[in-house]
Amino acid sequence: MMVNCAKKLSKAITLSLAVLCSSNALAENLGKMKMGIEPWLGYGLWHIAAQDKLFKKEGFENVDIVNFAEDKDINAALASGQIDVANIATHTAMGMISAGLPIKVIMLLDQSETADALITSDKIKSLKDLKGKRVAYEEGTTSDILLHSALSSIGLTIKDIIPVPMPASNAGSALIAGQVPVAVTYEPYLTAAKNNDASIKMLYSGASDPGLISDVLVVRQSVIDKHPEQITALIDVWAKSLKEYNNNTKRGREIISKAVGASPEELSTAFDGVEYLDIPTNKSMLDGEFKNKTFPHILKAANEANIISADLTFKQVVDPSFIETKE
Repeated sequence: MMVNCAKKLSKAITLSLAVLCSSNALAENLGKMKMGIEPWLGYGLWHIAAQDKLFKKEGFENVDIVNFAEDKDINAALASGQIDVANIATHTAMGMISAGLPIKVIMLLDQSETADALITSDKIKSLKDLKGKRVAYEEGTTSDILLHSALSSIGLTIKDIIPVPMPASNAGSALIAGQVPVAVTYEPYLTAAKNNDASIKMLYSGASDPGLISDVLVVRQSVIDKHPEQITALIDVWAKSLKEYNNNTKRGREIISKAVGASPEELSTAFDGVEYLDIPTNKSMLDGEFKNKTFPHILKAANEANIISADLTFKQVVDPSFIETKE
């Protein structure tokens, strides 16, 4: 009897060691990855993943999150191959692909509801009042896309206003100073502007055009071809990080706020204006509303803003195959 127990125990130990070795082998197989990111809340779940070591738990040896201050810098790093994946705006991904960069969108990350907006003084009562007015906004950004959407919704074009190009960080200040009657910007600059002038109101936002202002995860085609298992693991990391955020939102916001250099209190309105997208939502949107309605709408707005000068198909931009395999 003792001999049989000893044999069973030996087999159990051997099996446990085999599983452990297999797990270690998996971690080595996934290897390393470099991810480009900017200090925007929509990408914040990756900071939770790093804090909770979710990358390592999914089998990565290391995922180096590289911070960039501006769109142009992260775009250049992606184009030169310095990073493998990047978190960027949907229209930015379209522009890079139209320019010939070998990348694909593999997942929708978030969409802005009230975190991007067109704000005005009390002199502007409706969108129709924009005609002939000076409007401060940053060209080539989500603000540019949102402005074109707002104008188009009432039959106007950029030619009907007086563009005042400036960084999004300065647009709200220009409105407060009375330099312009209208500004297009995003959080946390929206909250800062409203805190400085209670008369400022939101005239048009991402919620006015759902899905227009959104972010995506893009991956270099070489990674898709050579390391598809890394992409599958990244999607799993995002899903687990979002679950943790939903289970303990206060903690999640603290981690994200620290990563972007602010306090949760300063960003509370900004957080409320962003919707993180889970895997079921991704599956539904990539095979439905985003594919058939949102994608062509963003493409149209980007073309009107001269951010993109080409006609792209959904298939050229998005590879939904990794999301489709998820349960």
